[in-house]
Amino acid sequence: MEFYFASDVGLVRENNEDYCKCEIIDLENEEIGLFAIADGMGGYKKGEVASKMAAENIILFLKENLLQTNKIKIEYIDDILKQAYNNVNSLIYEKASEDNSFLGMGTTLTTAILYKNHLYIANVGDSRGYTFDNDNGLKRITKDHSYVEELIEKKAITEKEAMTHPNRSIITRAIGPDPFVIVDIFKQNIEKSGIILLATDGLTGCVADEEIEKIIKDNEDFEDISNELINTANDAGNDNVSVILVRV
Repeated sequence: MEFYFASDVGLVRENNEDYCKCEIIDLENEEIGLFAIADGMGGYKKGEVASKMAAENIILFLKENLLQTNKIKIEYIDDILKQAYNNVNSLIYEKASEDNSFLGMGTTLTTAILYKNHLYIANVGDSRGYTFDNDNGLKRITKDHSYVEELIEKKAITEKEAMTHPNRSIITRAIGPDPFVIVDIFKQNIEKSGIILLATDGLTGCVADEEIEKIIKDNEDFEDISNELINTANDAGNDNVSVILVRV
């Protein structure tokens, strides 16, 4: 298992409200990969506090609760992920409630767990998870919790129109604003040499999936892929851009 991540402030904003956290844990000749990406909201400094709290604490919770006595409790993965997301949500909600300067802060949070050839992805918000392999190309796993995604489902707009819609930044579910949160969980097998991509909407909101797929196909090195994805996003948008790439 190998991974690479990068986060870029972009060409317009003064601060970066995205945050990435990645860890690979060796356990009795087995590896488990834990990866989290978050995109904060709430204005200057508040968003970056929320995203960092979310990504760091979700990884910490998973390490403490998924691993026990040199074994991985993968059979309880759904319950552990739900507990992890609600724990992180409570931490951010309580911080915002106790300090008026953080009122209204929140964040997206998408987490991937890779164990053997099993991939588990959980998400709240519109930071996305994809898989890529040479046979199937780029496949989106997560579903955005956003206003424009609801319009797409109603066939009121197309995915292309969503990328320039005036309300494209409105998300309908986030970590932090409310005392409880609902998390979506996705599971699938992933073949050897398959790639996992996690990305904030600074990439996916302005670069079409077809272009993302082409960049991954045309490059072998993760750093080259990451740089081209970020540069393409910066040419087209005005947001922070973050990506995590993982190869089985």
